[in-house]
Amino acid sequence: MTDIHPTAIVDPAASLGDDVAIGPYCIVGGDAVLGDRVRLHSHVVIGGKTDIGAETEIFPFASIGLVPQDLKYSGEESTLVIGCRNRIREYVTMNPGTADGGMVTRVGDDCLFMVSAHVAHDCIVGNNVILANNATLGGHVVVGDFAILGGLSAVHQFVRIGRHAIIGGMSGVENDVIPYGSVVGDRGQLSGLNIIGLKRRNFANKEIHNLRTAYRMLFAEEGTMVERVDDVSSIFGDNAVIMEIVEFMRATSQRGLTQPR
Repeated sequence: MTDIHPTAIVDPAASLGDDVAIGPYCIVGGDAVLGDRVRLHSHVVIGGKTDIGAETEIFPFASIGLVPQDLKYSGEESTLVIGCRNRIREYVTMNPGTADGGMVTRVGDDCLFMVSAHVAHDCIVGNNVILANNATLGGHVVVGDFAILGGLSAVHQFVRIGRHAIIGGMSGVENDVIPYGSVVGDRGQLSGLNIIGLKRRNFANKEIHNLRTAYRMLFAEEGTMVERVDDVSSIFGDNAVIMEIVEFMRATSQRGLTQPR
């Protein structure tokens, strides 16, 4: 049973799953796909080729799937794919992809986007990610699972945010952030590991101790970065968590790596 308020405008070509609820004054375009039990509260606009997963809830004045804020965009039929059970709060904006970025913006499952958060074109956002109020992702940003971005933070285009990382409020992130890292500052700098987040997600004390040891080795003053990464790899090669950081640091990137002060 689909519940559409009389004041909502829903294109007949839109695909609606079971038990979808569309509140007052919402607008849903013809290329939209709404999964089962999606709920649009009121004044929500869904445009473009936008696919919204089951049980996602979108609050008033969110703008989802409209034209990217990119001067190079020339009308290509790119897409926005949003996973299941996301909570998208008031005034959030999410844009589809562009030809320069693979034509798709993708958001995972079980994320929370607080008031006025922005996900730009060609971003890839993992599962269980939190963007606090006014957190902003530039185009082509990749955010790993369980990452948290604090209020009023901003991430530069093409930056990678590793899994379980945390970005402090009002931080400007210009470079890649390692998995499990913690970044703070006007121009974000690495301040250590996301220890509180690791404990909340039940990482064992021994695992956290090993991560701390590896972190100190990776960002020591002695040797080059390549040498330090190789040393950590040789010592902790059988530790999947630490090797995740190593592989992240070795991967090709368009941005540098966020460093400690």
